Amino acid sequence: MLNVGDTAPAFDLEAQGGGRAIFPTDKPAVVYFYPKDDTPGCTTEAKEFTDTKSDFAALGVDIIGVSPDTAAKHDKFTAKHDLGITLAADPDTATLEAWGVWQEKSMYGKTYMGGVRCTFLVDADGKVLEAWHKVRVKGHVDAVL
Repeated sequence: MLNVGDTAPAFDLEAQGGGRAIFPTDKPAVVYFYPKDDTPGCTTEAKEFTDTKSDFAALGVDIIGVSPDTAAKHDKFTAKHDLGITLAADPDTATLEAWGVWQEKSMYGKTYMGGVRCTFLVDADGKVLEAWHKVRVKGHVDAVL
């Protein structure tokens, strides 16, 4: 998993609406990873990032959410919750793996591979300035801002 001072791997992923999510951008970015579209925690996080998008923009910071869902699922998620942030699709999990957030998880005694909720503040050159690992959603977006 990436830590402060690491260089974040570049990516060019399909995003909702037929767009592309390209990193690094030409300015600082919040890149947040979440497990799955349209689940309670992921929805809350996406809505809170949407609600504070203008605050991040005033600071010159882009927001990119990444999950293993497809761009088509992102389209539905965006429409259902009126989201206004870029959601990148990583169904082959190559980007999640490169950033170290595709990990073994367990639930009800069964283990499986899945995305871990993490957020990274990265400068325009791709250097990690801050890292939040195993995020708890409540209050997280305000802490990042």
